[in-house]
Amino acid sequence: MTQDFELDRRNMVERQLKTRDIKSEAVLDAMYNVPRHLFVPESLQYHAYEDAPLPIGWGQTISQPYIVAYMTEQIEPFTGMKVLEIGTGSGYQAAILASLGCEVYTIELIDELAASAGKVFTALSFSNIRARRGSGYEGWPEEAPFDAMIITAAPERTPAKLIGQLKEGGKMILPVGKAHSVQELKLITKKENRIVEKDLLLVRFVPMVE
Repeated sequence: MTQDFELDRRNMVERQLKTRDIKSEAVLDAMYNVPRHLFVPESLQYHAYEDAPLPIGWGQTISQPYIVAYMTEQIEPFTGMKVLEIGTGSGYQAAILASLGCEVYTIELIDELAASAGKVFTALSFSNIRARRGSGYEGWPEEAPFDAMIITAAPERTPAKLIGQLKEGGKMILPVGKAHSVQELKLITKKENRIVEKDLLLVRFVPMVE
């Protein structure tokens, strides 16, 4: 029997996201509209809409749908918002942001993941995603400042160069902590060149490497 991915996506939104306090209708619509199964290996597509991370190769994972929706909602996305993503990975988070009308700049360290994500962006006709291969710790200085940043790998401390590329009033969400341990998901807001931190959730992400 052919799997009904559209039904799976609807169930994901209704049962996993709405029941866990994802309130933004725009974010919920994006999570419904973007086909997550295209961002995972074909052998794992059957599991694409389960609320769990999945391996995508090279020691990396695609985050569980709830975490993607939660992180997206926390930066309060809007059409035209300029967002820097560190850690393209599968490309799914960037696609969610692009579906919301954001102008997305995404950086990936691993060549193979950058290439595979780029193919899916092209297949889905996203014209508002710019991607490149490089170190996330360096950010994208020539395109700074950014309205928001989403970091999808965990540094041990917030990278100072990224703070410097965040717009006044901008928001950054990232996991902070040691590799292979529980980390703290933090929301950082830049106010009058000061940093205001808010601890959100305990999470477990792959480490952010140079």
